[in-house]
Amino acid sequence: VQLQAYGGGLVQAGESLRLSCPVSGSFFSVAVMGWYRQAPGKERELVARIFSADNTNYADSVKGRFTISRDNANDTVYLQMNSLKPEDTGVYYCNAAVLTTASALRVYWGQGTQVTVSS
Repeated sequence: VQLQAYGGGLVQAGESLRLSCPVSGSFFSVAVMGWYRQAPGKERELVARIFSADNTNYADSVKGRFTISRDNANDTVYLQMNSLKPEDTGVYYCNAAVLTTASALRVYWGQGTQVTVSS
């Protein structure tokens, strides 16, 4: 099972970015999908996670600006980031809890993508 994050870049404050992360490989199904970020000198933190379209969690710092969604047909998770702020700068990682068989759940991480927001 592999995850790869796409869509990072350098933007100015107030602009938007959309991250995507497809899950590939052989597995039974994908349960929870999420996005985390790590700023320089700080610990990795949860940004958002999605169980289903009507069951999502967000960090307080991104509520109202970021939207997480998932495409179950393509096992892909997205993060739409609007009104970006310099404090959103960091490496963004996707992760997924994957059922590798009907009863075996494992968590996988993708390689990060850099998001830099200039003021």
